[in-house]
Amino acid sequence: MDEQAMLTRDLVLRLCANATELDQGWIDADRKVVAPFTASRDTALIDAIIAGGRALGVDRLLICRTRAEHAYEPVTEVPADVGSLVGVIRGWGNEPTDFLVAVEDLSAAVLVTAGELTVAAGPDDFVREFVGADIARARADFADEARDERDADLVRAAHRYGCLEQGGKHARGARGPGPDLAERVTARAESARTGSPRAVAALRALRGAWGWAMVLVLILAMVFVPGVPGAAPVVLAMLWLLAQLAWLARSRTLSYATLVRMLALGALAAWPIALAELAIAGAVGLPADGLYAYAYVAVPVEEIGKLAPLLLFWLVARRRFKRFAAVDHLLLAAASGAGFHLAEQAVRAVVLADVTDVLAPQIGLLTLLPGWIDVPSAAVRFSGHAVTTGLVGGAIGLAVVGRRQYGAWLWILPPLALGAAALEHLSFNAALVGLDPTPLTAFVFTLYGSGVATRWLLLLLLVLAVIMDYRLARLAAGLTPRLPGRASLAGLTRWAHGRAVRVRVRVPGDIAPVFRRFALAWARIPATLAETAATILHEFAVAAVAASRGPATLCRTWRFLRRRREFAMGAARAEGRPWRRVPSRGVLSETENRLATALGVGPKAAAAMAVAPVAVPVASMAAHPLITGAAPHTGGAYAAMSVRALTDWFGALPADTRPWVWAGAVALTSLLVSGWGLPRAHPSLRHFLRDPRGTVAGFLGALAPGQIPYAVVGLAGLALPKSIDRLLKPGRS
Repeated sequence: MDEQAMLTRDLVLRLCANATELDQGWIDADRKVVAPFTASRDTALIDAIIAGGRALGVDRLLICRTRAEHAYEPVTEVPADVGSLVGVIRGWGNEPTDFLVAVEDLSAAVLVTAGELTVAAGPDDFVREFVGADIARARADFADEARDERDADLVRAAHRYGCLEQGGKHARGARGPGPDLAERVTARAESARTGSPRAVAALRALRGAWGWAMVLVLILAMVFVPGVPGAAPVVLAMLWLLAQLAWLARSRTLSYATLVRMLALGALAAWPIALAELAIAGAVGLPADGLYAYAYVAVPVEEIGKLAPLLLFWLVARRRFKRFAAVDHLLLAAASGAGFHLAEQAVRAVVLADVTDVLAPQIGLLTLLPGWIDVPSAAVRFSGHAVTTGLVGGAIGLAVVGRRQYGAWLWILPPLALGAAALEHLSFNAALVGLDPTPLTAFVFTLYGSGVATRWLLLLLLVLAVIMDYRLARLAAGLTPRLPGRASLAGLTRWAHGRAVRVRVRVPGDIAPVFRRFALAWARIPATLAETAATILHEFAVAAVAASRGPATLCRTWRFLRRRREFAMGAARAEGRPWRRVPSRGVLSETENRLATALGVGPKAAAAMAVAPVAVPVASMAAHPLITGAAPHTGGAYAAMSVRALTDWFGALPADTRPWVWAGAVALTSLLVSGWGLPRAHPSLRHFLRDPRGTVAGFLGALAPGQIPYAVVGLAGLALPKSIDRLLKPGRS
């Protein structure tokens, strides 16, 4: 830029509240990460400023003095090297002064006062060059320093930049709302694990033994009850679908065990939904098994009813919902829909004794989001309740989590998603019972892809939700503990930041605000994508190194990553308001220190914060009956008829077979609601000779049926080479 193009007054008024404080409006504009700190006025600070500029990929910096007497001096643009910056500062004379250094697009700056106080603000990569990898720890240390030294300037800075809360009474602790029901139950369970380890170990062993007993009961039910084996592929298909979504949802804060429990709740919800359908059909004067009830009663009731389990989850875990990532809404909704789909299609498989076509394209380990149903005669595909409900949940998640950052227009998405899900469901039911849709309905459904595009639309929403979650989580880097090891793709991230700065500088300031906001957001997209890729790879690296240390370290790492993401999303969504800090930052920091030591990088070598989920791949074969024509009314086309068909089927069974039906139902429910969590204790065969009973109990507690995939992945990790440690070692970029 031309040196005369901007005066010091113009730059300082944009970025500073006064000569020694940054403007809160500028900080809040892009929700910049801020870190005040104390530093000597020497070349080490200049080196940090240059490193901060290079972290953003810029080769030019703006520098000026901030005091009023220098208001009409020109802002100096200098190359991002130590000699140029030192030359400008020496040209001001020997008297200490306050000065500001900023990047060209004003997205990051460092304010250096005449004393020891310095404030860095901007993207987290920029701030880390000044205070180190753990920004949250640096802010806490500054707060402690200000409190201990009782320096008025430091205390004021600590309050202004959120390192200390206002008021001496609460200065040492974070204020926030009280726990909800789910958090109280979780806290009591954690207290029991700490205070009564033997009793908890016994309960774990009992849970494992009960799980394997339920597997045996389920197998016996499949032997003695005709039709039940046909439901097994549907169960496996829904579990595999949830495993795929959980693995792809890199920013999730929910455990896979929670999703499986929601699946069970969604399946149980089919009964009250069926009762509601019967009541509404009777109220409007339609026969419950009539053609119009399939289309105009079943569709709206089921599409809304499948979201009821989410409402129940909110009632018992309202604080937890405040820490949800956008993708968590998608996962919970998909799990609820998967349970409903399981109830309907399992009934169809049992009652009609459908024989699964093992060559059907929607079957197999490599099937993406299994469970869809084709009606070839009508050229209609129903993607399954898991996909359609997940579509609605994903839209809700984007609106709830992103509305403050990206605008209220996101609330347009949930009605559109609900309409798309209802349209697909309506077209499918109409095709099954032989109803002809209106020309408008048929035209819109054809434009929508006749159900074929729904899975891909769900994946698109999932990707957008993950990117949004990463972006928001990075904005909370000032509060969130770091990740062990060095950051990945540092070079790509620097290039993307530098490109964003160069593009944003060229955006005219006199164009319409809506076009300017769009241009600035467009310039930011490559940097956001690069940050997303970097954090995903960083998380993969942490998990891979942890896997090489054994199942115990791997499970602790998975749990830490998920809880850390939960903390980051809570901090990002709170935007400075009081929030329920569960888990606490102190606990997370302590866990990170232990993990860093176990992974061989140590607390001081831990690198940049990244937020991305590591899920557990679950291997299972998935299958679903293929519908090749119009289904009879007992085919479970909607919940009321499914329940009626199941009741008739149960009534026709011999009396000596019915107990096995109840036993199988109890066994399946037990297997779905327990035994899917990450193991907390990992026994060793080395202790078998000394304590055979305890060792067997330990294995039962860590190897419940749903925990087998964790053990398989953990044991496979032991085969990784030792050279994998280099993924987290500093010194590479």
